[in-house]
Amino acid sequence: MNKKLYEYIEITDLKDMLNKTKEIYKDKPAYKIRIGEGKYKIFTHGEVRNMVNSLGTALINLGLKGKRIAVIGENRYEWEIAYLSIVCGTGIVVPLDKSLPENELQDLIERSEIEAIFYSNKYAEAIERIKYSEKNKLKHLIAMDLPVHSEGVYSEQELIERGKKLIENGNREFLDAKIDPNEMSIMLFTSGTTSKSKVVALSHKNICSNLMDIASILDVTSEDTLLSVLPIHHVFECTVGFLFSLYKGAQTVFCDGIRHVVENLNEYQVSVMACVPAIYERIFAIIRKKLEKQGKVEKILEDEEKYRNASMDEKKEIFKEIHDMLGGKVKLFISGAASLDTKIEEKYRLLGLNLVQGYGLTETSPVVGIGSNKYNKIGSIGKAVPSVQVKLSDVNSEGIGELLVKGPSIMLGYYENEEATKEVMENEWFHTGDLARIDEEGYIFICGRKKSVIVLKNGKNIFPEEMENLVNKIEGVTESFIFGKQQTEDKDNIKINVKIVFDREIVKEVYKVETDEEIYSALSKEIKEINKTMPRYKSIRGMILTEEPLIKTTTNKIKRQENLDAITKLKN
Repeated sequence: MNKKLYEYIEITDLKDMLNKTKEIYKDKPAYKIRIGEGKYKIFTHGEVRNMVNSLGTALINLGLKGKRIAVIGENRYEWEIAYLSIVCGTGIVVPLDKSLPENELQDLIERSEIEAIFYSNKYAEAIERIKYSEKNKLKHLIAMDLPVHSEGVYSEQELIERGKKLIENGNREFLDAKIDPNEMSIMLFTSGTTSKSKVVALSHKNICSNLMDIASILDVTSEDTLLSVLPIHHVFECTVGFLFSLYKGAQTVFCDGIRHVVENLNEYQVSVMACVPAIYERIFAIIRKKLEKQGKVEKILEDEEKYRNASMDEKKEIFKEIHDMLGGKVKLFISGAASLDTKIEEKYRLLGLNLVQGYGLTETSPVVGIGSNKYNKIGSIGKAVPSVQVKLSDVNSEGIGELLVKGPSIMLGYYENEEATKEVMENEWFHTGDLARIDEEGYIFICGRKKSVIVLKNGKNIFPEEMENLVNKIEGVTESFIFGKQQTEDKDNIKINVKIVFDREIVKEVYKVETDEEIYSALSKEIKEINKTMPRYKSIRGMILTEEPLIKTTTNKIKRQENLDAITKLKN
């Protein structure tokens, strides 16, 4: 378990968080929004809290007290203001995935029984169509982009103004609203098909315990600027980015898109970012390309070895040129949501870029473990956060078992699904479904999903994610899927196969090949090289090539069963 490294403010709920931090940070910038070339609008923490109070007051005035209200849209301050105005005294917030197709959105709106929805312009037509379905309870549409009320659609900005006047006239319904920190206040849909997706019920206590844990470990202050990149409906970005930034009095800026991450790091002089491994790999590739053009790669590699044992602060000075490529202010990079390549992690740290891994799930609000500037090990997701206990069950001979978690951040349960809740909860311990090992110092290493483990005839376990990381390093490979294939002559004998998604242009250029047969041969040689680095039982015996992306969830995780079904269908 991580030790508490920094002081933090005790909070009981998100309303308490906003109120306790208002006076401390009221004049500090909370959001910096680009409104034109080189022009920005700044909202202070004081202004943000006033907007939340005003909007919440207007929502109660609309008759939405105790109701379920959804939010959908891109990462933006209006989304965050809406979320807080709902959860801090109005009702229950239901963040919706902006990448879902209209039919699935309609199903989720019906299932969650929402009565109002905030949305950005991109979703206007779909939401307005959905409203007229007799199957839902939707009464109020609230647009983030409308300046004024129009044709039965409310304007978020206008509601803020209306709420402000109500408060001036003595309305304190929202201001004095009592929060029960143990009640369900947040409904989050797990990824998966709409019919199979479960609803995770979270409380203020769940989220706030996690915020306090993160604050006690990470060196983030009101002087920091956080770049919001990941989808904000996802609990990783929502807790670690949005809510944590407000709690610490930091400034939030919004990314223009994955292709613009490096530009945005520079433009806003970002100091903290929570993101997925693919983004860090992309940033590293951009840096390397610039250094290659300048002919500086060899010198950098020499200096990496020469100063390997220097402190992070010393490395920051030594590799100042690289830090300047990223705006010169980067203090902390957090990687989560998927496994980070240890070589990439090590490279960042050799350059004095403090990249740490974190791990969590929607059901854990989300952070279970996270590295810090003081406590980290390459390949590890750090130690468990202070208020969380972890242990392993069904540990095998290699010290690997299922990771179980216990603490105040564990969900209330799956909403109206007692059976599913019982499947994952046992004596207050949440079964994550992830396999891990924990070393003697308490560092946690995630090995893969319990359900995706391939068990061979000899009893050996194969972790697909581990092998996919190796295959994905092959030049020209964009992603891969490791699976076990039963042998016709012996059903118990399973051979390891791989489905590779490749980029034809890159493969042609790198391996100097043209035809499909030549491409297959070139990539097959690369697989044989990987096989040489592994025990014989792990060897990849078969390969399928495709340019079609793998089937994934909206949070970019591989849907293993669906991909396996697609391969089986292809072969039949």
